[in-house]
Amino acid sequence: MVKPTKVTNTIRALRFAHGEMTQAQLADRLGVTRQTIIAIEQGRYSPSLEMAFQIARVFGVPLDDVFGYPDS
Repeated sequence: MVKPTKVTNTIRALRFAHGEMTQAQLADRLGVTRQTIIAIEQGRYSPSLEMAFQIARVFGVPLDDVFGYPDS
């Protein structure tokens, strides 16, 4: 069983704020599968640092506006 990551993200909210971008559209822009985007959004998978920066760049926001890590 895959252990969920503690990293949180706002990808779903950012997609809807950017013209209701679909998971497939984001996946195409990043060169990954839609299933990868689903897993990242659900916290089942943490993207590489490079992909995290690419996601932030797609939305034109800083990395910490997309991903967070709890203090505790």
